[in-house]
Amino acid sequence: MHPRRAADDACGIAQAAAVVGDWWSLLVLREVARGHVRFDRLANELSVSRKVLAERLRTLTEHHVLERRLYQDRPPRHEYVLTEQGRGLLPTLVSLQDWADRWLLGDGTLTGQAADEGAEARRVTSLVGEQLPAGLRLPGSDGREYDPVAAGARATVLFAYPATGVPGVPDDITAPPVPGSAGCTLENRQFRAAWPRFRADGIAVHGVSTQTPQEQAAFARAEDLPFPLLCDDRLQLTAALRLPTFRAGQSLRLKRLILLVGPDRVIRHVLFPVRDIPAAVLHVLDLARSTGSRPSREGDKR
Repeated sequence: MHPRRAADDACGIAQAAAVVGDWWSLLVLREVARGHVRFDRLANELSVSRKVLAERLRTLTEHHVLERRLYQDRPPRHEYVLTEQGRGLLPTLVSLQDWADRWLLGDGTLTGQAADEGAEARRVTSLVGEQLPAGLRLPGSDGREYDPVAAGARATVLFAYPATGVPGVPDDITAPPVPGSAGCTLENRQFRAAWPRFRADGIAVHGVSTQTPQEQAAFARAEDLPFPLLCDDRLQLTAALRLPTFRAGQSLRLKRLILLVGPDRVIRHVLFPVRDIPAAVLHVLDLARSTGSRPSREGDKR
C-alpha cells in the first residue's frame, strides 16, 4: 500500500479515489443507480462475496454516498439508496462508461450513432425485461416533474435524442458537429404528427435528452409539442439504464434510441440503433398497440 502524501490531502482526485476508487465500490454504485438496493440483490447482480459487499457498503455509507433505510422490522433489513452526495457521482459513472464505450470497447470514433453489433448495442438491447427504478422524477418542458413511465397509460414510448436546436438560432451554431447526432427536430415532429394515433390507443409519449429544461421548453413551445420533453441533465435515468452517450463539446448527449415500457415499468421493446426515424416512429406505434405481446430486442436498420 502506497504511503499517503501530504499533497493528496488537498487533491480532489485523491480524496474521491479514497472513497470510490475501487472496482467493487464503483460497481456497487452502478447497481444502486439501476435500482438494485437490497443486499441479496446486489450480491446476486455483482457475483461478489457477502464479506466484500458488506465492506464496500459500510465504506460508502460512512462517507455519506449511500444511506441505509429500514424496509423490514422483523428481522431488521435495510436497503441502500443514493444520498444527494451520492447522486453527484452519477455524471462520473456515465463519463467513465462513455470513455470506455469509445476508447476501450469502440475504435475511438466520436459519433452519435452506434454499430448494429457491439458493446453498446448488446447493453441497450439487454434492457428488455428490465424494470425502470421507481422514484425517478425528471423535470419536463412544461415545468412539471414526471415519472418517465406515465401513470395510467397502456404503455409509454420513451425516445431519447441528442439535442434539439434552439429556436431562432441557426443549427450550425447550436448543433454538435458529431456524425449521427442530427435529426432531433425531425424526430420530435414525427412523434408530433403521430401523436393522435398514440393518444387514441392510450399510449403515452415522452422525449428525453440531457438538454436543460429551459432549452427544451423553448423548443416545445416553438414546435407546439403535445407531449413532454424530459430533462436528464443530472443523468439519473442515463445511469439507471446505462444508456449510451457521446460527448459534444463539454456536454454528454444521449444517443438516439426508443424504449417501449409497460405499465408495470418493464421494458418490453428496444429500438437501437435508430437510423430511419419516420419508420421507427411507426414501428414503435405498432409495437405499442400490441404491447401485451412477448418483449423483443431489435434495432431499426431499415
